[in-house]
Amino acid sequence: MAPPSGGVPPGLGGRPACALLLLCYLNFVPSLGRQTSLTTLVIPEAEQSMAYKDFIYFTVFEGNVRNVSEVSVEYLCSQPCVVNLEAVVSSEFRSSIPVYKKRWKNEKHLHTSRTQIVHVKFPSIMVYRDDYFIRHSISVSAVILRAWITHKYRGGDLNVKWEENLLHAVAKNYTLLKTVPPFERPFKDHQVCLEWNMDYIWNLRANKIPQCPLENDVVTLLGFLYASSGENTGIVKKFARFRNRELEATRCQRMDYPVFTVSLWLYLLHYCKANLCGILYFVDSNEMYGTPSVFLTEEGHLHIQMHLVKGEDLAVKTKFTMPLKEWFRLDISFNGGQIVVTTTVGQDLKSHHNQTISFREDFHYNDTAGYFIIGGSRYVTGIEGFFGPLKYYRLHTLHPEQIFNPLLEKQLAEQIKLYYDRCAEVQEIVSVYTSRVEQDSGRQEACELRNSYLALKHRYESLSTCRALPWEKELRNQHPSLFQALLEMHLLTASTLPGSRAKAAPAAASRKPGEAWGEESQEPAGETALHPVEVVVPRNQNESVLEIGGSIFEKAVKRLSSVDGVHQIRSVIPFLMDSSCCGYHKASYYLAVFYETGLNVPRDELQGMLYSLVGGQGSERLSSMNLGYKHYQGIGNYPLDWELSYAYYSNIAMKTPLDQHTLRGDQQRLAQMLFWGQQGVAKNPEAAVEWYAKGALETEDPALIYDYAIVLFKGQGVKRNRRLALELMKKAASKGLHQAVNGLGWYYHKFKKNYAKAAKYWLKAEEMGNPDASYNLGVLYLDGIFPGVPGRNQTLAGEYFHKAAQGGHIEGTLWCSLYYMTGNLKTFPRDPEKAVVWAKHVAEKNGHLGHVIRRGLNAYLEGSWHEALLYYVLAAETGIEVSQTNLAHICEERPDLAKRYLGINCVWRYYNFSVFQIDAPSFAYLKMGDLYYYGHQNQSQDLELSAQMYAQAALDGDSQGFFNLALLIEEGATIPHHILDFLEIDPTIHSNNISILQELYERCWSHSSEESFSPCSLAWLYLHLRLLWGAILHSALVASGSQMTPAQTSSDPSAPPASPAGTLGADASAQDQPIVANNPEPRG
Repeated sequence: MAPPSGGVPPGLGGRPACALLLLCYLNFVPSLGRQTSLTTLVIPEAEQSMAYKDFIYFTVFEGNVRNVSEVSVEYLCSQPCVVNLEAVVSSEFRSSIPVYKKRWKNEKHLHTSRTQIVHVKFPSIMVYRDDYFIRHSISVSAVILRAWITHKYRGGDLNVKWEENLLHAVAKNYTLLKTVPPFERPFKDHQVCLEWNMDYIWNLRANKIPQCPLENDVVTLLGFLYASSGENTGIVKKFARFRNRELEATRCQRMDYPVFTVSLWLYLLHYCKANLCGILYFVDSNEMYGTPSVFLTEEGHLHIQMHLVKGEDLAVKTKFTMPLKEWFRLDISFNGGQIVVTTTVGQDLKSHHNQTISFREDFHYNDTAGYFIIGGSRYVTGIEGFFGPLKYYRLHTLHPEQIFNPLLEKQLAEQIKLYYDRCAEVQEIVSVYTSRVEQDSGRQEACELRNSYLALKHRYESLSTCRALPWEKELRNQHPSLFQALLEMHLLTASTLPGSRAKAAPAAASRKPGEAWGEESQEPAGETALHPVEVVVPRNQNESVLEIGGSIFEKAVKRLSSVDGVHQIRSVIPFLMDSSCCGYHKASYYLAVFYETGLNVPRDELQGMLYSLVGGQGSERLSSMNLGYKHYQGIGNYPLDWELSYAYYSNIAMKTPLDQHTLRGDQQRLAQMLFWGQQGVAKNPEAAVEWYAKGALETEDPALIYDYAIVLFKGQGVKRNRRLALELMKKAASKGLHQAVNGLGWYYHKFKKNYAKAAKYWLKAEEMGNPDASYNLGVLYLDGIFPGVPGRNQTLAGEYFHKAAQGGHIEGTLWCSLYYMTGNLKTFPRDPEKAVVWAKHVAEKNGHLGHVIRRGLNAYLEGSWHEALLYYVLAAETGIEVSQTNLAHICEERPDLAKRYLGINCVWRYYNFSVFQIDAPSFAYLKMGDLYYYGHQNQSQDLELSAQMYAQAALDGDSQGFFNLALLIEEGATIPHHILDFLEIDPTIHSNNISILQELYERCWSHSSEESFSPCSLAWLYLHLRLLWGAILHSALVASGSQMTPAQTSSDPSAPPASPAGTLGADASAQDQPIVANNPEPRG
């Protein structure tokens, strides 16, 4: 036995970290030898004077971990004692796991050295290779064999727990056993024979060494620019667990010691208008903020919040503020309790600010137990500005110089900065002009006397003079369209030049954005000259600028709606740019579409993306729809990103319930138009109430009674009368109107706070098929106030929301979309694509979009081709399928117009867009099939894609699809097997073209809507006639061949007999084609 020796062996530095932590915990000095190398005496000082001292040594005969390792234990006890032996294992996932324990007493042989042989048995999964029975052997990083002695009368009894027993040790010792890697271990002999097939299958993969998947901890949360409108919508991202077991083990070990780095680009337009605005924050499975949560404050500071291990939250605010209207990179690194925040400005990344914050608290960090949000959510609004690339380093703390997160879209980012720099000048000009006009008008109005001689004063006095505004000629040259627009609106007159004179501004200056230019004010004749012009003073300067932008836009649109409106686009673009700069972002969307499609302007995709993002940031509905659609399909330079698409679509979807008001019935419809002011009917709530009351009393229509009750409940246009409203609601419910039953539940919920009665009525209404009732029941569960159910129940709430969504309920659909995006409910597994589809479905019901489509349809019906082309292009770029097919049809009907004004292949682009929609019409598939068949402009012929389009139309029940597929076969084309499988045509049953043709023509006939003879029936009949004629010819040839001599019939024994297919082909080429086959080319 080697003598005890101190010191640390030279091989310790290469040991795994988990083993080192374990050794430090046990307060042992390690040794790598087979035999014991150190014994630590822990006898109290009062007993050290005794002649005999307790010790324990052991020797391992095999240093490697084996299934059974033989260990010799030598020990000496000065008192009755218990000897303990234990093997502790650490792996990559867990540490300090006991796998073997043994203890025995020694009460008789005291003061005498004794030796005992122990056979330590280890689990098979740590000593053998994987085989058919051992499927998952573990990789062991450290195996510690430790032994200790405890005196019986000092807490060393056999009944004492192992952990407590170790605390009372009077002598202890340990050694490390050498581990064997999994693929260097032997196979275990199980003494079992496998069946030959199982043994063969196992041997095929027995010697294959699995490799860890190539994976790193860097996650790109955002790779393209995101326009954040400062509302309650944002991008939802979710992390999955690492597939690499080592990375996942590291992540789990750092849940109470977070080590990660966040790097993102930002362009802020304003600081937060609320208390906090979201930048990047984590929401856990309980819908609570987690680590990290980064917000922007009203003063421009960062608010960084962390969740502590003990369950509380801790927040800190940076000392410096974020820059405005400048691209900067924000880097935040977490290293345990230390946070380093750095902002660098510009593409050269000059350091701007840096702050280090230290804490003594332990943060809780589990980035897979919830989801991240970039921007706004239902909990907090987002920032106003733009997000750039965002990278997340999940397991590393990096210095800003080590972070690789470049601003990839440099040109687009530069264009955004130039846009807002230019718009700052435009807004300043408009602000000064409007404020000056308001001041002058105010002075003039205050000084003028309102008396009978006012008309004489206006008639004979000299013209009023206005003070000159200090605009330099260079500035006027930079913004000629803006000055021209202000002149035409009489906000700016020739009096702005020194010494000039002008009349007071007319009423046109106060026109609202929705009013059309050229409409005269309807005032009684003769009063215009008697009263001074009233100038409506906006509440603040921003509203004034927005109002001017709306006026400029309406004037531009009036020019675009003329007979040759599309021809005037180039001259209108400067005015649209000025309107966009004033914050009226309908103009931004028009510019985006013009540049992206090349509508009478040179096509410029960069400018198109610029104005799309600007409009999206301004929360313009059509711009957000355009961005959502482009990211949903990955069109052009817009990357495919469903989470980003959802952020835009959900923004519009949330506004749709407010934008949409649809009711039924003539009298009901007229009341609605009067109430809301629709289709040219001026808004008149009082008249609407009269129509509701008249309909309720005269027609006894339960729907009108219900509507009148709602008006009385809310007091809109009439004095509130809940008592009468409740009577009417009950009356409508008694007539079986499920909306009224739901309304009774709403009454008891809102006014009486009687949730039991509300639930009762809602359950009844739900049985009657009312989707509002399903949604309301879900709200009760979500708020935790459902009678008899304690607390919130999101699972049941989600089920009711799903029922409501299936009934067409907009808010229910929005909740389901959110659940599919976050994946926080088991009943709604995360599915970003489905979330986008649901949000898109709601967004497309928005009334603003319907208004554009209606204008395009009206223009088409009136024969105004320019206006129809304009509005259908605007609608089609938002992703509305009906607009896309209609626009493609217009381009087919007027190819001269499309070729002259559009810089894109109109027919191909929009039919192609249409077929990628979820509910694409079969007509679009047939058209695309034709385009692939013939080839279109720069597109080459592709028969396989053509067949695929026809097959999709056929699958939708269109007989023309079956007919076109049959014609392809008639022309000699081969239908691929995957398309036949798609149509559920078994190639094994229909092994030749004749059989496939018969099947296609029969299906074509069965799907035909014509009762009499159809092309499909004629084609089917003609096919059978050809088959019959081929059979007759074949029989005649056989009969004539039987009359030959034997020598003639056997002259060429190797010649194959004529096949029916070959006979059919020869016959078909020699016969005249019927009506159906006069033009065998597929057509849509």
